[in-house]
Amino acid sequence: MKSMKKVLTGLVVVATLFVAVGAGYAQQLDERTQQALIDAITDEYKAKATYQKVIDTFGEIRPFTNIIKAEQQHIEFLLPLFKKYGVEAPKDEWADKIPDFASVKDACETGVQAEIENAKMYDEFFSFVQEQDILDVFTHLRDASQEKHLPAFQRCADREGSTTGQGRGRGGNRN
Repeated sequence: MKSMKKVLTGLVVVATLFVAVGAGYAQQLDERTQQALIDAITDEYKAKATYQKVIDTFGEIRPFTNIIKAEQQHIEFLLPLFKKYGVEAPKDEWADKIPDFASVKDACETGVQAEIENAKMYDEFFSFVQEQDILDVFTHLRDASQEKHLPAFQRCADREGSTTGQGRGRGGNRN
């Protein structure tokens, strides 16, 4: 009976180690996918800092006031993936790195370009990322960029090129 207990205890220990090692292995990401997570959150940090700079410079104007909230949500969608896969999330160090904008139109055009580049980045990631949860988040972020943010910045740039000054939110007509 004692030897049977030892065998069972040994099997439980081996099974536990196997499950623990297997679970840890399953959670590992290849280097490219780890870098994709880092690049994704860094890009979201940069966008958030850019839109904050616009708000600080020109006031509470749309679409920046709306999209900055979305960028924070994007960051919050990404952070659990870092934790799940044991990847250290980089710090947000973009606050002091964003250049000044000459006008709201310049800021809107920068937003257009940033959203185009954001979608290209995610499209590149789709060629090698295998983990479905990461793909789901990347797809959601890319779609938000293309379907919501890009059109909003395009409208902003078009509006700023006109002389009507409509749709500027509470910030008024500030160039």
